[in-house]
Amino acid sequence: MTFYPAVSNLKCNTFSTMKIFGEIMKSHVARIALIGSFAMLALARTVAAADIYPAQPITIVVPNAAGGPTDAIARSIGHKLSTRLGQPVVIDNRSGAGGSIGAEYVARAKPDGYTLFLATTGTLAINPALYDKLRYNAKKDFEPIGIISTTSNVLVVRSGLPVKDVKDLIALAKREPDQLTYGSAGNGTSNHLAAAMFGAMTGTRLRHVPYKSASVLKVDLWEGRIDMVFGTEGNIVKEFMTGGKVRALLATGTRRSVLLPDVPTAEEAGLKGYDVSVWFGLVAPAGTPAKAVERINKELNAILATPEMRKELASDGQTPGAMTPQQFGAFLEQERNKWVPVVKASGAKIE
Repeated sequence: MTFYPAVSNLKCNTFSTMKIFGEIMKSHVARIALIGSFAMLALARTVAAADIYPAQPITIVVPNAAGGPTDAIARSIGHKLSTRLGQPVVIDNRSGAGGSIGAEYVARAKPDGYTLFLATTGTLAINPALYDKLRYNAKKDFEPIGIISTTSNVLVVRSGLPVKDVKDLIALAKREPDQLTYGSAGNGTSNHLAAAMFGAMTGTRLRHVPYKSASVLKVDLWEGRIDMVFGTEGNIVKEFMTGGKVRALLATGTRRSVLLPDVPTAEEAGLKGYDVSVWFGLVAPAGTPAKAVERINKELNAILATPEMRKELASDGQTPGAMTPQQFGAFLEQERNKWVPVVKASGAKIE
C-alpha cells in the first residue's frame, strides 16, 4: 500500500487556510459595516445639525459705540432672543462713519444666519443719499428681518424765544430769515435733516449749527446761544426738559409722543406729511436662509408683544413695531425714497 502524506497534508492545510480566510473576510466585512454605520451616523448628525437653527451663537453688529440708545436696544433684544433661541447672542459694536463701518461689515459677512445687523434710519435710509462713496448697497446687501421700534423727533426751543407754538415760530422765522439757529449732532444726522425738512415745508430759512458734543449743544440751548433743536423723544425728555429751560412745540411722528402727550403732532400743527421718525430694526446679509430669517422674525415679534418689552421701549419714547420680513422690506424702500429729497434739500454731503 502506498501512502501520499504530502497530498493529505495539503488537503488539510488548504481547508484550514480557507477557514481562516473566511474568518478574516467575515471580520473585514464586519469592520467595514461598523465603519459605514459610524459614517452614516456622523452624516445623519451633520444633516440634523444643518436642519436646526440656531445651532451656535449669534452676533448682532451694532453701528454705534457701547452705551448709547442703539446699543441699549440691541442688548435688550439680544438678551431676550438668547433666552428664546437657547443660544448666546453676542453684541459686537462697530461704530464710525455714521454707522457705515458696521453696515459694511455685515454686508460682507457670511449669510448663514449667525450675523445680524441692528439697522437704523441712518445706516439704511439716510446714508445712501448722504455719502458719495458708500461701500455697501443698502437695498441689495441685506435681508430684511423685522422692525423693532420707532420714535418721533421732538422740536424744542429755548425758553426765552418769543413763540408759543409752531405757527408763531414759522412767522418769526419768516420775519427774520437766516437768524434763527438750530443745533444738531452733525451734518446728515436725523436731527439736522428734521430741521432741514421743516424749513423746506414751511418756506423758512434756519441757520444750522453742528456740534460734536451733545452736552455742549444742550448747554448752548439752555443758555440761549442757539434757538432750537430736534431730538428723539427719549433724549429730549431725559437730557433737555429740565428746569423749564426749553419748551416742546412739535412731535414729528404721526402720533403723539409717548413721553410728551400734550405736544401736538406735525399734522395737528398744520404740517401734514411732516414725518421724520427714527426707527430701529434687524437685517441679515443678503442670501441668509429663509428659515433663519423667519425664525428670528417670529421670536422678535413675540418679544415686542410682551408687556415687559413694551414698557421698556415706552420709557424711552419708543413704540414697538411688528412686521413680516416682506413688510419690513417694503418699509425700508419707502424710507429710502423719503430721505433722498430731504438730504438733497439740506445740501448735506459726505465724501
